[in-house]
Amino acid sequence: MSVLGAIALQAGLPIVEKLLSKRIGDGGGRLAAQVIQTIAARAGTTPAEIDAYAESTPGRVIDAMREVERAAPEMIAAYDRDLQLQLAALAAEQDDPVWMRAWRPGWMYLLGFLWLWNLVILHVANAALRIALPPLATTDLLALTALFLSLYMGGHTVLRALGKSESK
Repeated sequence: MSVLGAIALQAGLPIVEKLLSKRIGDGGGRLAAQVIQTIAARAGTTPAEIDAYAESTPGRVIDAMREVERAAPEMIAAYDRDLQLQLAALAAEQDDPVWMRAWRPGWMYLLGFLWLWNLVILHVANAALRIALPPLATTDLLALTALFLSLYMGGHTVLRALGKSESK
């Protein structure tokens, strides 16, 4: 059990203890990570330093945990809403024809193959066959990758990579 889980158990905060021990939420601990971030923010530290902070000033961490305990039902409800929306999106996508949902994995495999071709397979083939097939221009491959990312992720990833704000 983590330091935070032990403190929550000793302080009589069962919901926080269950959230921290990942007995509520997904196996990956997304909800537990959110709880740790909230506790750290309310205690005035970072999630990376929360264990050491909890050992040095447990009173402040317990106060933050009490606040999180009161807010836990809303956090769990928001987590549940997110899960319901994800499940609804997956169910809606299953009703679409295959060609409507196949473009994403198709592009992923195509881009993966093109990068593998350009960086590995082409050079091995050129060396093995003693020929000089020209590689794809890396700028073209980057442009295709950026196009896919902008279509697949709404352009936010490309804007972030270029260092531009979405409000500009």
